[in-house]
Amino acid sequence: MADWVAVCSVDALPPGGRKVVETDAGAVAVFNLEGVLYAIEDVCTHDGGELASGCVEGDQIICPRHGARFCIRNGKALTPPAYEDIECFPVRIKDGIVEVDIEGA
Repeated sequence: MADWVAVCSVDALPPGGRKVVETDAGAVAVFNLEGVLYAIEDVCTHDGGELASGCVEGDQIICPRHGARFCIRNGKALTPPAYEDIECFPVRIKDGIVEVDIEGA
């Protein structure tokens, strides 16, 4: 069953933007990549630190501590020191609000 969590208004997340929301599943980071929204868990699988403050290059987020790269589109770990993927979540826009399904991972 879906558990949709409100993140922000769609206007508050323009292309290139990102928002982090605390949920029952932990911190979730939502990214707008060229008009498409993606949500990932905001936890590096290498050391458990947050990811969302890292640099974004294309569709990759770079861990701000040790440089591991993850694909924002599918959660795949792309470079050491991370070897485990991160969780992705479905995203929708309902009544002008960006929502993430924390049960739909």
